[in-house]
Amino acid sequence: MIIAVDFDGTLVEHRYPEIGKEILFAFDTLRDLQKQNHQLILWTVRSGNELEAALEFCRQRGIEFYAVNKSYPEEKHNETTSRKINADIFIDDRNVGGLPGWGEIWHMLNPDENPGQKEELKRLKRNKSSVLGNLKKLFP
Repeated sequence: MIIAVDFDGTLVEHRYPEIGKEILFAFDTLRDLQKQNHQLILWTVRSGNELEAALEFCRQRGIEFYAVNKSYPEEKHNETTSRKINADIFIDDRNVGGLPGWGEIWHMLNPDENPGQKEELKRLKRNKSSVLGNLKKLFP
């Protein structure tokens, strides 16, 4: 799977432009996901020196991202290219309902370890509709 992950408020506490305290189990979960051969994309508002600092923070914790703020490393953005990341799963503190704990995220992404989540993950993978589409389903 391709998993896009936010930085501020998701991997670390919000302290932008500084780097906040590491969120419990965030990097343990990411390392485990990489061992399972998932591709991780860092999807963040950070750029320039702030982005480099975040990438170094992640490297020091054993995380190298497949791509940063793009769907694949070679992607070039212009007026004809969407800035939306092509990912199967987005992990972000701005999700509807907020960020679940990283233990819960791990269980959601490892349904064989948590059989009750297996069908939910299949549904998420099948239904890559927009947030608006999902909200319309929740609030007809």
